[in-house]
Amino acid sequence: MPRIGCHISIRRGYLEAAHLAKQLGADAFQYFPKNPRSLSVKAFNKADALSCGSFSREFGLLSIAHTPYPVNLATPDEHLAEVTRQSLRNDLEIAEACGSLGVVVHFGKGKSADPLTDYRRILNLLDSVLADWNGKTQILIENQAGDGSPMGTTLHELTQIRSLSAYPDKIGFCFDTCHAYASGLWRPGGWKEVVRIGNELGYWQALKAVHFNDSVYPSGSRKDRHANLGRGTVGVEQLCEVLQTPVLREIPFVLETGAGADGTHRAEIAEARRWAEAAVED
Repeated sequence: MPRIGCHISIRRGYLEAAHLAKQLGADAFQYFPKNPRSLSVKAFNKADALSCGSFSREFGLLSIAHTPYPVNLATPDEHLAEVTRQSLRNDLEIAEACGSLGVVVHFGKGKSADPLTDYRRILNLLDSVLADWNGKTQILIENQAGDGSPMGTTLHELTQIRSLSAYPDKIGFCFDTCHAYASGLWRPGGWKEVVRIGNELGYWQALKAVHFNDSVYPSGSRKDRHANLGRGTVGVEQLCEVLQTPVLREIPFVLETGAGADGTHRAEIAEARRWAEAAVED
């Protein structure tokens, strides 16, 4: 059965984030390894991170990290590309200490006259980050909603970048349901087609996490705005169909939605788990 969790703040440390996830009834969680608005390299508390990893293993928690917002793998600025490379390596080191499956990074947005130039920049930056990376934690490329750039909205692009990398085994994927719907990759009533395409491309075999979100805007809108489960244009029936997908049964599902009335995701995690359990019973 899918593991259900949510994004957790690390303002009280990595171990405390894992504690909070368990308290909320989650069996998975996501966190920003450092300030989400900065690409600065963080001198992190390694003992705290290692304790997070130990606690997570003891209680069966799976975790993923998420890169800061400014990361753009397709940046044409050489200085910014180097800053990004150092930031991503820092994220990998923190996530490795925390025992996380991977570090989620958006595909990248480029505006070159020749799109191939942007794809090459993405590939080169990824390979430069992973060249001497020997940890277990992977880079997890996330599909995009298409706002600002059509790049990274298809499974073909994601699998192609991975296959062209010199280090495909160090790269996995994170599938965002809101982004897939908003981009038009997932059309109303078309989940089986998404699964079919993923199977043909070998996408699901490299999938490590799902961002489980409803969408404020309709399919094909290319507007990235998450909604709470069942409160958006995707709806309960289609979200349950995702949970029923056999290839996703052991993948962590992480909510990136608004907190509930108590300021947490406790109720929404419980709701998603009820959907998952009903799917298994069916």
